[in-house]
Amino acid sequence: MVAIGHGRSVSAAAAIEQCRAAVGDVVPRLLLVFCGGKHDGSDILKALRAAFGDEVPIVGGSAAGVIWRDGLGYSGLEVGLVAFGEGDVLPQIVVNRDLLQDEHAAGLALGRRLAETAAAGSVVLMLYDSVANPSPLRLHPASDLVEGLQSGLAGHRIRLIGGGTLTDMNLSDAWVLDGASVTKHAAVALVFPPGIGDETVILHGCRPVSTFMEITRIEGAEVFELDGRPALEVIEQMLGVTLGTTASHDLSLIATLGEKQGDPYAAYDENSYVNRLILRANRTTGSITLFEKDFRLGTRVQIMSRDNALMLQSVRNGISAINQTRREGQPLLAIYIDCAGRASARSGAAVEEARLVAEGLDPAIPFLGFYSGVEIAPFDGYSRPLDWTGLLTVLSVR
Repeated sequence: MVAIGHGRSVSAAAAIEQCRAAVGDVVPRLLLVFCGGKHDGSDILKALRAAFGDEVPIVGGSAAGVIWRDGLGYSGLEVGLVAFGEGDVLPQIVVNRDLLQDEHAAGLALGRRLAETAAAGSVVLMLYDSVANPSPLRLHPASDLVEGLQSGLAGHRIRLIGGGTLTDMNLSDAWVLDGASVTKHAAVALVFPPGIGDETVILHGCRPVSTFMEITRIEGAEVFELDGRPALEVIEQMLGVTLGTTASHDLSLIATLGEKQGDPYAAYDENSYVNRLILRANRTTGSITLFEKDFRLGTRVQIMSRDNALMLQSVRNGISAINQTRREGQPLLAIYIDCAGRASARSGAAVEEARLVAEGLDPAIPFLGFYSGVEIAPFDGYSRPLDWTGLLTVLSVR
């Protein structure tokens, strides 16, 4: 029902030809494509049209890297695709292109359309371009997009998973394929038919290194104070480091802010935390800016240390759990949406955790993954953006 293709070349046409050869005799009725940022989106689309025809809808976008069953890469030259060949598993495409005007309003409009399109409980895969403006850097906040989407659904329940696209790990740019074209400032959703179900695991890798602290001053995503003190000063003191001019880069590699869900005094459980990466720090104001702006005045947070050993163990535990799941029906596809910061080039891990996922997952399940900016997953009964996680979803035909 699906076939996986991947390729790597400085030539878009050559990379796509490698993908076409890999899918064999499958005649695609829809393509899901992830593409390294050194390729121009229009060149990739042209090559896809030449290889697969002008009538096939093409959805996906740029990726900081691509992950396949027997390898991965983030050179910017990789391309990976899923070719859907069966009509009864084909998702419907729903698009909104208004993120630049207002992410919340765009999400609201998208949610209303999804409420009309998706059956109750349907799996929906949503992709959006993470970078609103590369210089000065401004992201499209997934929290605003998802909050708007949930409001637009108006209680209609779906299984929302997804991620933000990037062209590279430096947040240089992003774009999406919306079914017919290459575009910016857009969110595209694939609505799977009711006969498709999912099993999803969220892979973590952070542990708390502070007591609970209260956010006492915040503006949007910029946290100025924790417990009445400059946020940057508190984090430096708690971590025992003094950061220089590369403060934002250093902080993003070693720490996040985490909000514990449920009982704050329960024993540590990595699955209880929603963590927020630090985008940058400002020594003049003593503030830090988070990837998302869903933390509020009074939110109780902890400083979380990124732990590579814990990350790898979380992967092993998650893969073991999903392999032991008793599924109703035939596995269709496994999709891994992996935070770009988890790649060894960024995390410093001696082992690529994505390789553990690809090698450990049941080999009978078609598999493709990509490195993302933000991951969106069902969490505590409500889909929300997550940072520094790996999101593994196995779709099955019930």
